[in-house]
Amino acid sequence: MAQQETDQLVNDGFVVDTEDCEERERAHRERGTSRPITVVGNPVLHKECRDVTEFDDELAALIDDMFASQRTAEGVGLAANQIGVDLKVFIYDCPDDEGVRHVGAVCNPVLEELAPEQRVLDDSNEGCLSVPTAYASLARPDYAVVRGQDAEGKPIRVRGTGYFARCLQHETDHLYGRLYIDRLSKRERKDALRQMAEGAPRYPVVPND
Repeated sequence: MAQQETDQLVNDGFVVDTEDCEERERAHRERGTSRPITVVGNPVLHKECRDVTEFDDELAALIDDMFASQRTAEGVGLAANQIGVDLKVFIYDCPDDEGVRHVGAVCNPVLEELAPEQRVLDDSNEGCLSVPTAYASLARPDYAVVRGQDAEGKPIRVRGTGYFARCLQHETDHLYGRLYIDRLSKRERKDALRQMAEGAPRYPVVPND
């Protein structure tokens, strides 16, 4: 697959995820089937997902579906449990603060600890496809490094700055059962849920019973 071949290119130990972005994203999306997005309250979003142990055609098909679903929802990142799948894998199609596009997939992600001098916090607004129409300011480091595996099971490291760093942290959180609103104060979380209740998602969602 084109993505797997590109993802194995590394620079200083990090995946090169900025090349052939349009071609790779389109290939995934055209092979995949868009699925509705699960929203806050669905049990799959509130527990740690299972590790990916089988790097097979089924996983590749899931990643294709995730890219298709992300495009339908006009998102920049998507975790597997956001389409109801209990597996530690997320995908991204996200610009950094310099406008450079990054496209890729990470299985079994772990955020690396940052040195104190790297922990410069950015309190920009954050939103989530699983909390549609709601936004809140949330301080996160403006640099992030995630290590994990690619779709073939090979070890990878992905780094991001600015908005892309926020994306990497946000999607990794999802796979450990944490939504961004769980990091907010009670008042801020209540406000975000109010925004969601008053809004209407622009993409298909799975209703909670």
